[in-house]
Amino acid sequence: MSDARSARASATTGSDGGSRFFLTLAVMAATVIQVLDTTIVNVALPHMAGELSASLDQISWVLTSYIVAASIVMPMTGYLTDRLGRRRYLLISIAGFVAASALCGIATSLAEIVLFRLLQGIFGASLVPLSQAIMVDSYPMHERGKALAIWGMGVMVAPILGPTIGGWLTETINWRWNFYINVPIGILSFMLAARYVPDTQVKARRMDWWGLVFLAMFIGGLQYLLDRGQQEDWFSAASIRWSAIVLVVGLALFVTHSLLAKRESLFDLSMFADRNFAAATVVGGAMGLSLYGGMLLQPVLFENILQYPTFDTGLAMMPRGFGSLISMLIVGRLVGRTGAKPLIYFGIATGLLGAWMMTHVGFDTNAASMIVPLLLQGIGIGFVFVPLSAIAFATLPKSLSAEAAGVYSLIRSIGSSIGISIVSVSLARGAQASWGALRGYVDPFRIEVQQYLDPMHLKAQGTGIALIAQQTALQAQMLGLLRAFWVIVVSFIVMIPLVMLLRPTRGGAPPSPAAMAE
Repeated sequence: MSDARSARASATTGSDGGSRFFLTLAVMAATVIQVLDTTIVNVALPHMAGELSASLDQISWVLTSYIVAASIVMPMTGYLTDRLGRRRYLLISIAGFVAASALCGIATSLAEIVLFRLLQGIFGASLVPLSQAIMVDSYPMHERGKALAIWGMGVMVAPILGPTIGGWLTETINWRWNFYINVPIGILSFMLAARYVPDTQVKARRMDWWGLVFLAMFIGGLQYLLDRGQQEDWFSAASIRWSAIVLVVGLALFVTHSLLAKRESLFDLSMFADRNFAAATVVGGAMGLSLYGGMLLQPVLFENILQYPTFDTGLAMMPRGFGSLISMLIVGRLVGRTGAKPLIYFGIATGLLGAWMMTHVGFDTNAASMIVPLLLQGIGIGFVFVPLSAIAFATLPKSLSAEAAGVYSLIRSIGSSIGISIVSVSLARGAQASWGALRGYVDPFRIEVQQYLDPMHLKAQGTGIALIAQQTALQAQMLGLLRAFWVIVVSFIVMIPLVMLLRPTRGGAPPSPAAMAE
């Protein structure tokens, strides 16, 4: 009874405007440090590899270890929330994430930083779904769109600003500050969450260890296949074939086990019987391709081809972040008036236009000419993300919100990993095919070759041939980049029939009790 009274008192405390502001600030700060950490480290990898005596191939495990750990723990959000209570679990997650961030900053070897990144992933896995569930439950239905827009700003803008912040910290101070920056923000989030986040009643619940093992098999196998497939030449390597077998067996065993275990499974598969939630998770996965695929390609364009410095590359990518920020400030006010589906369609159309404009870049492209397509992509993603999150949870029972938020984040994370892999393969294979085609036109005895070399006083041999080979490789990389941009265009088109499956709520109003019971 005392626990119930405490929960009710906490909920009341979080219901007034002032307390809700600090609650929002607490969960936003927790969201930002977790999401920011997925991208801020990327630009620092070459510096980390040099200081920790690791190859660029080895240092990629700094990213992979975090993703794998977070992906495995994320579906446990519902279970751990029930066993510990929402506020206690949030505080444990924040404290553990901050401590692991500090340890990453003082790491002296590759093994240490991979271990500490695993810890970061374990503690940070539930920060995003927990914060989403808290925002959904702390705002009334008619303000839920605004709440998710505020929350979405952190989720969407943080990874876009990550390369800019990471580049600046790495160039002006040290790569270790990409981790230290989490400490003050995390402490602020911890203090506010301890005071203002309402708790939930602790529930007795068994842990589905077999389900966790099967899910870990699926996620681990999938992540290894996606991360190592290109380097290992995909299924020509035995390790890739085995990882594919592990992921298929793991997924089959997990689904079978969850259906047989029913309510005692790792998470309740009945949430996928809700048409809105099921369709929204698939759209969210497809959106991961367009978001993170673009974030992978744009640094390649600016740094590798146009030769921008790291910090300037981050600045050149900022219009996308501003587009997301602007759209989320607008869409939160519109979703309650127009409903979710029209806004999602508008977002897809806007993002599609921006992605299509990216397929026309060239060597004469500069940062100014990229403002419009990047801005359109940012606006489009913002208009998709917020109403999609709102409609995904609109008809789910409130008792499933924390569990469903973890699954929703997991599928979006898997979609992002698959998207990054698809875009990377398209870029690499496109550049390889273009290189093979362009080589046929490079003949030392052709008059055009000598005309190109004459102004530099070079002959079609030695240094001259090396220069031509370099330019041919650059041209091939640009053609591969354009091919990969078309993949992002297709990802937006794929979303359209999926959005048709969503069941709108009239005018964005809360669903009827009958709808909630379906």
